[in-house]
Amino acid sequence: MLSEIFYWVLNINILGSVAGLIVLSLRKIRTLPRFAVYFLWLLPLIRLWLPFGIANKYSLLSLISKFTTKTVVIWEELPQFTTTNSIMGANSYFPIEYKTNLLENVFNVASIVWIIVCCAAILTTALLYFFTKSELKSAELIKGNIYKSDRITSPAVYGIIRSRIIIPTAIADGDIDYIILHEQVHIGRRDNLFRIIAVITACVHWFNPLSWIFLKCFFADMELACDAKVLKSLNQTQTKEYARTILTCASSKTFLASAFGGAKTKVRIENILSYKKLTVLSSLYFAALVVVISIIIITNATT
Repeated sequence: MLSEIFYWVLNINILGSVAGLIVLSLRKIRTLPRFAVYFLWLLPLIRLWLPFGIANKYSLLSLISKFTTKTVVIWEELPQFTTTNSIMGANSYFPIEYKTNLLENVFNVASIVWIIVCCAAILTTALLYFFTKSELKSAELIKGNIYKSDRITSPAVYGIIRSRIIIPTAIADGDIDYIILHEQVHIGRRDNLFRIIAVITACVHWFNPLSWIFLKCFFADMELACDAKVLKSLNQTQTKEYARTILTCASSKTFLASAFGGAKTKVRIENILSYKKLTVLSSLYFAALVVVISIIIITNATT
């Protein structure tokens, strides 16, 4: 059973890697809004979890499957559900019957190594998270869900259901308002939940270095998308003050909390100072573009 699970984990890892590489390429397009890039990261995330999908002749996999993969039908009725077998190391799939005994033995051993490292990575991450939260119990309440603590060096949001904004005691009072604006966007978007899902995904696919590269880029794009949301409500003078605040706070990063200084400072400052509000027409154009890209990436090949 474990061997079969690992077989499909390898398959979806290949598909997720392809989707992630496409997003990595798209994020280099400077004209593409950061919120669009942030949304597109959901595509490799979905690919790294779901082994099946709706069949579509316009899917990228319809092209790829002609050369390197095999499409397996799960549900014949419309909409047709298929799964993509990129490894092609089995004669049948439900249950899996490997082509050779050697392949079966390799997957039996590899699946044990995979699950041990996966569980160890998730456990380590969970322990780090709870240790960090316990360190912040002494944080001083300012108002509402906003606290001050001398045990952190950069503002961040901790928690998912009852999120708390923790601000270092060294932060000047004049910078706090901009920090709160930024962190409230994280709370409103449930970014900490997506952070945890992304970290668990990387732990499941720990054997692929691309998973960790995707994770790092996802966190960076999360901050850029958050900045863009904040900038919508700021004038030119406030925008410069916001950029200055980021320079002051950009000193630490954390996996499981949305940190105010959690992305490359230079890139964030450049994006902030060059930010231009989108028109309704351009917003609709980019939304349509994201929908088209999503359909191409997230659907499966037809038989």
